[in-house]
Amino acid sequence: MSPVIVYVLTALAAVVVVLTRLRLRRDRDGAGRVEIARVPVGVHSVAGVLALVVWIGFLVSSDQVSESTSTLLGLAGLVLWWIVALAGLLILARWLPARGRHASAAVEDSWSSGPGLSVLGHVGMLVGVVVFTYAYLVKAV
Repeated sequence: MSPVIVYVLTALAAVVVVLTRLRLRRDRDGAGRVEIARVPVGVHSVAGVLALVVWIGFLVSSDQVSESTSTLLGLAGLVLWWIVALAGLLILARWLPARGRHASAAVEDSWSSGPGLSVLGHVGMLVGVVVFTYAYLVKAV
């Protein structure tokens, strides 16, 4: 596995973290459903920024720090990426059809006409985290 793939996926993961935060700001209705839980969005944003900092630190400093420090940075980065991916999947849950008499209808937004962008971003994030984990385990990065 080429390290270039990991670098490209890291950049794409950064885009997903930033776009999710921009798309689901609390000052307006979120994309998809009117009410979006704050906790998954907050966890996604905070863990995403921390994951980026730690993971990029791991990628760029692996030759300049001890092996144990590099291992610790890599593991911490992976744990944070898994938290981001799981929070993203929780955010996707808002697109599940609501049932019942008092269920609210889906709301259209200006970025997409449905869940396509969110599905692409968060399923892609999950695939990226699996690739990060594999690359770490086989010492490709």
